[in-house]
Amino acid sequence: MAELPIVAIVGRPNVGKSTLMNRILGQRVAIVEEKPGVTRDRKEVEAEWQGRPFLLVDTGGWMVGGSDLDRKVSNQSEQAIKDADVVLLVVDAKVGVTDEDAQVAQLLRALDVPVHVLANKVDDTSHEALIWELMSLGLGEPLPISALHGRGTGDLLDVIIAELPEVPDDDVEQSDMDEGEGVISVALVGRPNVGKSTLFNRLIGEDRAVVHDMPGTTRDAVDTVVDTEIGPLRFVDTAGMRRKSRIDEGTEYFSMVRALKAVDESDVALLVIDATEGVTHQDQRLAERVDGAGCPIVVLLNKWELLDEDRRKDVLYQLGQRLHFLGDSAVLRISALTGRGVHRLLPALEDSIDAYHTRIPTRQVNDVIRRAQQAQPGPHGARVLYATQGAADPPTFTLFANKTLPASYLRYLERQLREAFGLEATPIKMRVRRRGG
Repeated sequence: MAELPIVAIVGRPNVGKSTLMNRILGQRVAIVEEKPGVTRDRKEVEAEWQGRPFLLVDTGGWMVGGSDLDRKVSNQSEQAIKDADVVLLVVDAKVGVTDEDAQVAQLLRALDVPVHVLANKVDDTSHEALIWELMSLGLGEPLPISALHGRGTGDLLDVIIAELPEVPDDDVEQSDMDEGEGVISVALVGRPNVGKSTLFNRLIGEDRAVVHDMPGTTRDAVDTVVDTEIGPLRFVDTAGMRRKSRIDEGTEYFSMVRALKAVDESDVALLVIDATEGVTHQDQRLAERVDGAGCPIVVLLNKWELLDEDRRKDVLYQLGQRLHFLGDSAVLRISALTGRGVHRLLPALEDSIDAYHTRIPTRQVNDVIRRAQQAQPGPHGARVLYATQGAADPPTFTLFANKTLPASYLRYLERQLREAFGLEATPIKMRVRRRGG
């Protein structure tokens, strides 16, 4: 991603950081719920005000002490602060200054960048007197805002862009390119706690996603563009997906919605499976959902090094039984924690991407269909008169037939096309049009 100025939103949990991010962006990008700890990872989104682009970073709540997970979330916030050109410290004006607020302020006072205290939840003029208590943080005069209702956010943005460093034109152009169609999007999907975030951090080369041994740590989709030997790739870490019947809270529901949206918008999906638990029915249902999105799938059997030889054979058998509908999709045995086997991921992605974008000349398509029909004629006189590839991403073939083709025969023709053009690992679509209708 281009070197845009960074504006970091920080503060203790549940003061309205994600609500402010959504307000600035004008859409619900960050998950918001009225309880602490919903945001855990750093979420970076490009924003713009008065023609000035910048990178807006939402962070998890900064906490003093707490659990191991709390400390990891706090570390994410501290990293965002170090990278920022402008820092926004959000404080709940109705609650006043807490110990956590004071600790964050102490950290921010040592910075050599502009820091603004935002007195949030000042919904009208009658509450503006509450802001003066926040002067004790030693970071200057607080700015009264209401992230929920939008009060004061326009003035805040004017202040922010006045302090942002200038962005060279070539950086802006590079940012536009990053957001363009030339960047392949790769979604990491899987059940909760199978190692997606660990793999995500290894792929991008830094600890962007919070990794913890508690299921459901990732609540939102987090993405980063990485320059690789096969070109720029946008890796998207998603929340773990469970069956709808197991989803019992609003946050998890919206996490699932974001994860499914990320899959639908991706070019390739990495289906991460915990090999120590085998291929579960939940993995099967998730694979069906991802396969239905129409993008190629690379299956990653994570934690492979923890299995003995007999258990490995059992997992591979389960894979063939429960994920047979994925055809010849690449299957990699890896360890996201140690990095073992991860080097084979880029070649597998390149093969999947190439097949996904394949365009085949009409003459070659018809040659394959003609030979297939000569080897095995269609039942009851059914015959394909002409065939063509109508689209790519994924490869889509249109068959013009004299009558309805039975599903079994259509699968036979699909298999012939896959084998002839090396499309075994990518989804393809088959459309049949009857002559004269």
